[in-house]
Amino acid sequence: MPHEPWRPAGPLPSITPPARAEVPGNGALSLPELTEFALRTNPRTRQAWLAARAAAAGVGMERADLLPQISASYGVTRTRPVSATTGAESPWQTRFGPSVSFSYVLYDFGARTDQLEAAEYRLLAANLAHNRVLQDVVLQVEQAYYQLLGLEALVRANELSLQNSRTALEAVQRRRESGLATVADVYRVETQVAQAQLNLTRSQGDLEKAKGQLAAAVGLPVGSALRLQTLADEPRIREMTEAMATLLERAKSGRPDLVAAEAQARAARASANAVAKAGLPSIEVTGSSAYTSFHDDRPSATAYTLGINVRIPLFTGFRDTYARRQAEAQAAQAEAARDALYRQAELEVWQAYYDLRTAASGISSTEAQVKSAEQTAQATLARYQSGFGSILDLITAQLDESNARVQRIQSYLGWFTALARLNFVVGMSDLWTAAGDRK
Repeated sequence: MPHEPWRPAGPLPSITPPARAEVPGNGALSLPELTEFALRTNPRTRQAWLAARAAAAGVGMERADLLPQISASYGVTRTRPVSATTGAESPWQTRFGPSVSFSYVLYDFGARTDQLEAAEYRLLAANLAHNRVLQDVVLQVEQAYYQLLGLEALVRANELSLQNSRTALEAVQRRRESGLATVADVYRVETQVAQAQLNLTRSQGDLEKAKGQLAAAVGLPVGSALRLQTLADEPRIREMTEAMATLLERAKSGRPDLVAAEAQARAARASANAVAKAGLPSIEVTGSSAYTSFHDDRPSATAYTLGINVRIPLFTGFRDTYARRQAEAQAAQAEAARDALYRQAELEVWQAYYDLRTAASGISSTEAQVKSAEQTAQATLARYQSGFGSILDLITAQLDESNARVQRIQSYLGWFTALARLNFVVGMSDLWTAAGDRK
């Protein structure tokens, strides 16, 4: 019924889980080691590689049409002829024997050549798509890796903020016992402690999700435990030295998906040319040889045939006309898709370039902000413990310190992810020498 969901008549096929891959080594993995492992285990890389192999087989199929087609058969027939004039029946006759036939297209106005050219361009596009998938997997691993490191740093920062809030709560409780603070001050600090605990819980949950995301990007089950090498010290950040025009030119010549889009457009155009020639005449040579033996005493015989056929399509119900229109539209569509990707690539490089510059310029300010906020918080806590200052000043200073640490973490995470993104949109992997150092 239309309002009822579909239910299978029998059991559905069971889902086969992917083969489990073992994480190499026993120590913590660096980003290059993690990336190399992901390229071997992520199913997307295998899927793209198999698609390229299928396209290579398609080229072989098109090349096969340039060769003669030969077939062999062996037949056995038993007949009882009847005279057409007298109606008398003849004895049963049994004939048997092998036969070989061949055919070869001598000339077809280049239709097969166009089909082969289209298949070769599709193979090129499939190989380039495989390269782009590899770059995409690298980007996903890098983003997940830096996201995980950033959340680990955020958890540590929230733990420190919770510790500072509890220290402030102890200080205000002692002052209240001495009659120097009110119960409202205690409630304010308790609220701050609860908020710090909530922030820590949320960051811990985000950290667990990031671990699953990294495992999925690598190609492992989401619950897999991965030991990672963390940053030994603060990363060295340098400004981009390459000009925007240089990066745009590198993207136009180096991005596999752009070149693949060009190959797809040329494949569609070659297919359109082949379809346009399908309605033209073609010349074909055919031949066969058959050896016939009889069950009775009659001698065997060998027959040979050789002929040249000229095929001239006269009327196909306008099928060729509509096929030609369809192929032309598909070729134009592929060219439009190529142009759209070209403009999109320019925009992506433009945005990623300025995202990286913005992230690099913001790191120095966040470092100064953290240093100033830490000193302010320490001085405010010391003054409050000495009986000077208000609880509002202490809470404000601690909140400023916590926010400064979070902003510093976000700035470093933003720089790393922006650099990975710029590498991806340019289609290269050597921007580290221009924008910074890999740790």
